[in-house]
Amino acid sequence: MTDLLCTYRFGPPGPARVLAIHGLTGHGKRWETLFTRHLPDVTALAPDLLGHGRSSWDAPWTIDANVAALAALVDAEADGPVVVVGHSFGGAIALNLAAVRPDLVAGLVLLDPAVALDGRWMREVADDMYNSPDYTDREEARQEKIGGSWGEVAEDELDRELDEHLVEQTDGRVGWRISIPATLSYWSELTRAVPVPRDGTPTTLVRATHTDPPYASDELIATLDAGLGASLTVLEWDCDHMVPLAKPAETAAAIRDRLV
Repeated sequence: MTDLLCTYRFGPPGPARVLAIHGLTGHGKRWETLFTRHLPDVTALAPDLLGHGRSSWDAPWTIDANVAALAALVDAEADGPVVVVGHSFGGAIALNLAAVRPDLVAGLVLLDPAVALDGRWMREVADDMYNSPDYTDREEARQEKIGGSWGEVAEDELDRELDEHLVEQTDGRVGWRISIPATLSYWSELTRAVPVPRDGTPTTLVRATHTDPPYASDELIATLDAGLGASLTVLEWDCDHMVPLAKPAETAAAIRDRLV
């Protein structure tokens, strides 16, 4: 199933040590600056999820389909378990991967994970995307990012995002390089129950304190704490939802702490 995923590889040659999973509406190249500037000695895989970027946009659009594709990728590109880093929706996928294939996961770093979210909230988000899926031009897209959770992200990083991920539509408008039907399906997937990794899985969970309501809810943390106990470390960082882009040095340190 590795042919379904467009995968970016960072770091030196050799077996992968880290699998980095982006959030909903994102892409694998969002991790490039983090790994090239802060973890240049770490070999990492950063795929576009299904329905995103240059990966397959074919259905099914589910967490399970992504887990199967990612498991095949790790089986092919690593010679043992890897540290799985997941941002937002990527955190939900990381937890599911750890629950289904614990043999592939040496540890987890969950960056403001979006798991077991409220169904009404997700319906409202999906409705907003359905009603307004694109933009008049690049500047409108930029301002939408700045006015949202990207306000703390460096300007050059935002420019790279626009260069890589914003594409012209057939009607002359611009939009993100994503499948809208896939994304609408994934908002529903975010309401699924919390999957708990096997006891003893070293896990770091970062909660962004500027996100309201929080993606990393008290219920999520309590559920993981009950299943993982002392294996779980919870950190609260003074930032908005785009944790790996807003706090790259801190994110790199959290990843390095989980590398064996």
